[in-house]
Amino acid sequence: MTFHQLEAPNYDGPTKHEDNAVNIKAVADISQLPAKTIRYYEDIGLIMPSRARNGYRRYSTRDAHKLIFIGRARTLGFTIQDCRIVLSLYEDKSYASADVKRVAQEYVGRIEEKIGELKSVRRTLRDLVDTCHGAHRPDYPILVDLAGGQEREHLTI
Repeated sequence: MTFHQLEAPNYDGPTKHEDNAVNIKAVADISQLPAKTIRYYEDIGLIMPSRARNGYRRYSTRDAHKLIFIGRARTLGFTIQDCRIVLSLYEDKSYASADVKRVAQEYVGRIEEKIGELKSVRRTLRDLVDTCHGAHRPDYPILVDLAGGQEREHLTI
C-alpha cells in the first residue's frame, strides 16, 4: 500500500479489523516515520494498532493517517502532549474550530517566547564575541562568561 492509496483524512471506516491493514514496515514507509518511533507512539497510547493472531501489529488506514498527522505535528515542533490534544481534536468532530485555534494560538505564544529567548542568547554571544580579541593571548572573556564569571584559577571547590 502506498500513501496515494490511502483514503481521505476524514476516513471513518473500521479501525481494528480492516482487510487492508498493513504491517509496521509498510506503515513506516507510508508515514515516513521509523518503526521505532511508531512503536513508541503505541507505547505511550497515541495509536493503538490491532494485532494479528500471530501477535504482529496491523495498521489500518486510520492508523496511517494518525501517524502522518502526528509526524507533521512533531515536525512543526508540537510536544507529545500537544499531539495528544490536537489528535483528540482531529478525531472528535464535535470540537469547534475555536478549540483548534486556541491550541494553535497557545503554541504560537510558546514559539514567540522561545524566539525572544534565542534573541537574548544571540545578543549575549555577539557581545562576548565582540569583547574577545581573538589573538593568541590567554584573554578569554567568552570562556569566563560561560563559567559564570569565574576564571579557572579562582574557582575553589
